[in-house]
Amino acid sequence: MSTKVAVVTGANKGIGFAIVRGLCKRFNGTVYLTSRDEERGKIAVETLKNEGLNPSYHQLDITNKKSVESFRDYIKTKYEGIDILINNAAIAFKQNATEPVAVQAEQTLYVNFFSLTSTCEILFPIVKNGGRVINVSSSAGHLSRIPSENLRNKLKDPKLTLPELTALMQKYVDDAKQGIQAEEWGNSSYAVSKVGVTALTKVQQRMLSDRDIKVNAVHPGYVDTDMTSHKGVLTIDEGASAPLFLALDAPDSVRGQYVWNDCKIVSWDE
Repeated sequence: MSTKVAVVTGANKGIGFAIVRGLCKRFNGTVYLTSRDEERGKIAVETLKNEGLNPSYHQLDITNKKSVESFRDYIKTKYEGIDILINNAAIAFKQNATEPVAVQAEQTLYVNFFSLTSTCEILFPIVKNGGRVINVSSSAGHLSRIPSENLRNKLKDPKLTLPELTALMQKYVDDAKQGIQAEEWGNSSYAVSKVGVTALTKVQQRMLSDRDIKVNAVHPGYVDTDMTSHKGVLTIDEGASAPLFLALDAPDSVRGQYVWNDCKIVSWDE
């Protein structure tokens, strides 16, 4: 019987770290903690091993195509594929960040949307039929965060394609560079990136439905992490609970959904 494999990106700290911890406790297979920084990743693995858990490690930088391809080839050589893929890696500028909006827009969308998309395109062929993909979104990923009704209608179009969604996200970056983004897109690059992640989830579900792969987006809650400047009220383990629910416990009927941190499905476009 082949070994089951779970992979978590951006997992050396915060919610990703806690997801790996939860998987190690409950998943009957090999759990890969991955991170851009190899040294920090290996320290995280040692921390979990000191807790009596046994994660595996591999370097994975979602912004580097060669890194993702190297990881894919490693998994293909060693296993039959990936059973659970949790796309957690992301960035967020602080509220008091001094970088211009154009820079924040370009860098945030590059990591949170475009790199996520390219990582999925590389790894999806080795996700096993019947597998599960969880894209970590946010409460900021709700469609209501986009002021323009025209844009909202495009983003929630049930026939939206990946090239069309990619073009919309690029339009936001281009608008931000011209300083004309606020009226239609709002003032948060992070929100736009996570709306893009939630929309991407629905597009990906349509693309993968014939392989019985379940793709869902999740808002993990307002968690005490570096990303929230430790203002969040939930522990990282509490933040991991909804991603773990989707990975391990959700019925197979849950697919293409936007799930809140209480593990309940939320209407994305109302």
